[in-house]
Amino acid sequence: MPERYRSIIDVHVILPRGDEVLLLERQGTGYCDGMLHLPSGHLDEGEPIPHGAAREAREEVGVSIDPADLCLVAVVHHRQREDLARVGLFFLAEKWSGEPVVAEPDKAGKLVWADPRVLPSNTIGYPAEGIRAWLEGNRLALHGWPTS
Repeated sequence: MPERYRSIIDVHVILPRGDEVLLLERQGTGYCDGMLHLPSGHLDEGEPIPHGAAREAREEVGVSIDPADLCLVAVVHHRQREDLARVGLFFLAEKWSGEPVVAEPDKAGKLVWADPRVLPSNTIGYPAEGIRAWLEGNRLALHGWPTS
């Protein structure tokens, strides 16, 4: 019998301002440094999903979000490599308090406000897929999986 499937759960926060969304330039992490990503991170053990998303936004960009104000807009099943997949939950935060800043300068170089319909070429594919799913109204997207 196959082993029960287990996956890493990622939480991503889409912070819109006008016609743009907030992205962070990764640096010093060893993963996709120099590329852009949404405020995001791993869900902690025992943590409710919306609370994890609000926590990551606070830790990475210094804004406070009431978890009740987060709206789940997309789920992405991301295959990072053949032996590692993760489930990404993408939340829209239309209300928050505070001005976004680089709150973890050891992990992010700068903030970038970008048009979500025309993301910068250095946006990581995984969050770009979640943004695309949100814009197109697709609640579930696959990323990195074989197409056949």
